Amino acid sequence: MGGESKRKEEIQERKKDEFIFERKNYIFMIIGLVVIAIGFLLMAGGGSDDPQVFNPDIFSPRRIRLAPTIVIIGFAIEVYAILLNPKKDNS
Repeated sequence: MGGESKRKEEIQERKKDEFIFERKNYIFMIIGLVVIAIGFLLMAGGGSDDPQVFNPDIFSPRRIRLAPTIVIIGFAIEVYAILLNPKKDNS
């Protein structure tokens, strides 16, 4: 009986030291977060200090098309990073 409880403790200790993902997954996650942040930075700005003055720059193609596309690409990279299985062999 004593050996069985010792083995369970060893298994629990190993599980504590393991990460959910591997290094490659985390690298892709960081890349995805950077791409998302770039997309949101491209969306920023274009406002006006005076509320009575309209600034048409808020409708620029950069804010309407480019920035949301970059954010979506960033989210796609995040999904890829989560689904990536680096343990799988290519053969």
